[in-house]
Amino acid sequence: MGAPVLLDIKDPTLSPIDIALMELEDGVLPISIRRALPDGTSQNIPLKWLLIPEYERKTKPKKEDA
Repeated sequence: MGAPVLLDIKDPTLSPIDIALMELEDGVLPISIRRALPDGTSQNIPLKWLLIPEYERKTKPKKEDA
């Protein structure tokens, strides 16, 4: 759809959907989600923060309830 490719793609037969999925998996898309907070301010969350690999989520220690 005219967007620039953000990765160095060697295979010319890849579809635009395949390229977009590769960009998403590599965390190079400049997309943020804006979250509205109760006090009226907002917080921008980069998409790559939400794409933490599953193994990192499982190995991080959880906070214990005090």
